Amino acid sequence: MTHKTRPNLLFIVADDLGFADLGCYGGREAAFGPVSPVLDRLARDGIRFTQGYSNSPVCSPTRFGLMTARYQYRLRGAAEEPINSRSRGSTTLGLPPEHPTLPSLLKGAGYRTALIGKWHLGYPPAFGPLRSGYEEFFGPLSGGVDYWTHCDSAGRHDLWFGEEEQTHEGYLTDLLSRRAVDYVDRMAAQEAPFLLSLHYTAPHWPWETREDAGRAPAIKDHLFDLAGGNIHVYRRMIHHMDEGIGWIVEALRRNGQLDDTLIVFTSDNGGERFSDNWPLVGGKMDLTEGGIRVPWIAHWPAAIRPGGESAQLCMTMDWSATLLDAAGVAAHPDYPLDGVSLLPVLRDARHRFARPLHWRMNHRGQRALREGDWKYLRVDGNDYLFNIPQDERERANQGKKEPERLDAMRQAWEAWDATMPPIPEDATISLGYSYKDMPQR
Repeated sequence: MTHKTRPNLLFIVADDLGFADLGCYGGREAAFGPVSPVLDRLARDGIRFTQGYSNSPVCSPTRFGLMTARYQYRLRGAAEEPINSRSRGSTTLGLPPEHPTLPSLLKGAGYRTALIGKWHLGYPPAFGPLRSGYEEFFGPLSGGVDYWTHCDSAGRHDLWFGEEEQTHEGYLTDLLSRRAVDYVDRMAAQEAPFLLSLHYTAPHWPWETREDAGRAPAIKDHLFDLAGGNIHVYRRMIHHMDEGIGWIVEALRRNGQLDDTLIVFTSDNGGERFSDNWPLVGGKMDLTEGGIRVPWIAHWPAAIRPGGESAQLCMTMDWSATLLDAAGVAAHPDYPLDGVSLLPVLRDARHRFARPLHWRMNHRGQRALREGDWKYLRVDGNDYLFNIPQDERERANQGKKEPERLDAMRQAWEAWDATMPPIPEDATISLGYSYKDMPQR
């Protein structure tokens, strides 16, 4: 393919965004008006997926799936739920540099590559974005940072340019958006297509808007911000991200590149404390629908007809496979993809194909299989069977009514699980809060 037939690729990932937080997914307006007008417009002018999932209900495992286009369970670091700051210095808890990735495969095919935003896949010197295919990196390495001081949950400053720690003043969401605009402008002056991974920390805790710089000194060492936040602050955080995405879309338009850029938007997992997941139940850390069903929007004027809606089952690693397919780049023969390209669906929203999706979590011994309309789920040793189109809230267990179907799906999950490495005994589960801090869902 020539550059003219290879699109630029912009993969935007929000952090802990709920299924119904965006207007185009049924979200309510805030007191200030629409929460996500830019993303709503991208959905209207592109395609919106209603049955799309994340690879995991927690951040770093999903990011392993995104980077490799393979089930994250194949790699030791992804068994951490999630990777935490105590893994600094580890040579095992991260994305191995020798493993092919979305950016490394694209870079090998002539793409320019950059990650702006959250990494959360292990710490240097053993791991890092520049070791896994990105030419440029600007953002935090850890899972969560204060939006103003840019310190992680251990109080360490965590904002980097490449592998150099840098201090920048400003609200992190805006810093990432402006850096992305700069990247788009610079790439317009050269010939090669680009992959820009834009991984926001918004709307992840702590609960801070552009007006909350004064809160940072009090919460920078208590990032879970358990006594802070509300739905109003949370929606404003989403709106700040949405505005920044608008700046980037405008930069693409200004440079004449919008038509030939495939923009994909999603969240790394389901919503957290202040998220709107309606009509789903559960959230981050859960394999109920609210923990893994997420927005998926794709916009590509050269290939996607406006106004598309698809109920195709898909998950994070499928989108990574899709970007490779759109660029005409094959997987490494020693690392075949588990992700499946959605390019036929992007070209025709009516196209559908069978796509079983599997999950497992060390936390609460969870497992899940979505196949067609049906979902098999285990939580705390209890097995359930749900017809998702009829019961998206997973309240009407069909297991006793259809025991043969439940048993067949249980066996199918166990056959799949047997092809994956077992969960290591030393894998950790990191919970930021419990029912002692707030009532259970």
